[in-house]
Amino acid sequence: MSSAPSSPATAEPTPVGTAFERLRTVKLGTVRTAFSAAVYRRSAPRALAWLAFDATVYAAFVVAAMRADHLVVKFGFGVLAGCAVASLFVWAHDAAHGALFSSSAVAEVLGTAAMLPSLNVYRLWVHGHNRVHHGFTSFSPVDWIWRPLTPAQYRARPAWSRLIYRVERSLLGCPLHYLTKVWWPGMVRFRPDAETRSRHHFTRSKAITAVFAVQAMVVAWLLGGGAAGAVTAVVVPWLVFNFFIALFVFLHHTHPQLPFFEDRKQWNATIGQVACSTVVVMPRLLSALTHHILVHTPHHVDQRIPFYRLPTAWRQLAAHHGSDVITYRFRWSSVRAIFRDCQLFDFETKVWSRIGEKTPIRDSSPTPVGSM
Repeated sequence: MSSAPSSPATAEPTPVGTAFERLRTVKLGTVRTAFSAAVYRRSAPRALAWLAFDATVYAAFVVAAMRADHLVVKFGFGVLAGCAVASLFVWAHDAAHGALFSSSAVAEVLGTAAMLPSLNVYRLWVHGHNRVHHGFTSFSPVDWIWRPLTPAQYRARPAWSRLIYRVERSLLGCPLHYLTKVWWPGMVRFRPDAETRSRHHFTRSKAITAVFAVQAMVVAWLLGGGAAGAVTAVVVPWLVFNFFIALFVFLHHTHPQLPFFEDRKQWNATIGQVACSTVVVMPRLLSALTHHILVHTPHHVDQRIPFYRLPTAWRQLAAHHGSDVITYRFRWSSVRAIFRDCQLFDFETKVWSRIGEKTPIRDSSPTPVGSM
């Protein structure tokens, strides 16, 4: 079973289905009973082997970017290093959820190290991502990740703000969303109160990341031939990472059949975790290299599942809730269609529309959620 975004010949508003209503009376704990004990089984050697693989690939591409003579070749290796940074980040993301190790200290040390090339702060990531995004997925007053504007909100914004929004919700411009909505406010400028800062050691984590960034730039400058080495070995990988993380999260929680909510009475945890996350089917090797990051719904149902168990967890979950989960096969044409069709969202009518089209308020018959 596969459902990809439709590509109508004419631009029409896309109504979200109401299949998620079935989940309103279903407890999240009940959904979790679909999982066997095996999908929770951690393997420290397996997690460490993947970390070693990701780190080795990243180091190899960074060294190649520094040592290559031709600028185009240096840039190419920088792009490949950015792909490895994305894999390292996904590994750290699982460590942050406690899915890889029984020891939180081990998870924090290794997760911090794996997150450094992305210039993200491990503790700040845990503080925001685990509590806000996973706690209130697609409940827009709290979860700001890829929160859409309504047509009225978009029209009320000044021209420069509308331009930024349009760039963010485009395939090539999507990194701007992560940079301006997550990294800059959540990693660089975030200032917790004194009690929270003391309890979570945010200052220490930020200092570690800052020291890494400075040292990486200095080493790349000295060994990579000056500015070209610093840019291609540090900046380019970081930008490529931002593209992938923004794209992944967009695909996790945006689709013509995926709802967002402003009314707390319409939303609950089961709807948020099951109906507001997706499973995007990729080739096996590519899925493994990205640590199954796009097999996202089972991760939202239970964050304790290690990434290497997600395909099994999805098969088990699909047997009980496959019709509740938006699932489709990864194709760039599908990705472009989602960016094109999911630009503005009417929270009252649950209708997606494209910027620039008229959005009539109209009733629509229930549309089934896409399934695999």
